[in-house]
Amino acid sequence: QVQLVESGGGLVQAGGSLRLSCVASGGTFSNYAMGWFRQAPGKERDFVAAISWSGGHTYYADFVKGRFTISRDNAKNTVYLQMNSLKPEDTAAYFCAGRTWIATMSADGYDYWGQGTQVTVSS
Repeated sequence: QVQLVESGGGLVQAGGSLRLSCVASGGTFSNYAMGWFRQAPGKERDFVAAISWSGGHTYYADFVKGRFTISRDNAKNTVYLQMNSLKPEDTAAYFCAGRTWIATMSADGYDYWGQGTQVTVSS
């Protein structure tokens, strides 16, 4: 059973940066495509970014292109989300997710989820 633990959330002013981390345990991390999703109160969980098992392919939601970067370090069983130029509308709980091999932008496609880390961007 794969377990995912996110960290790195917090309170930041608009225009600032945060780096989220998600550490995996209990499986072969390099076999998994990883994704980041976010959910604001009263809203659906939205796709943010995904990365293939090798790191060779990345995918982004339009609203984060050019501001967020997903990356992974398979030696450390960790996936990252570097968030720059943060906006108040980026405020949400951020979740990492994993699935075998192929990345997808659909939350339903992921088998493993972390508990989330809160990101709050003040104006």
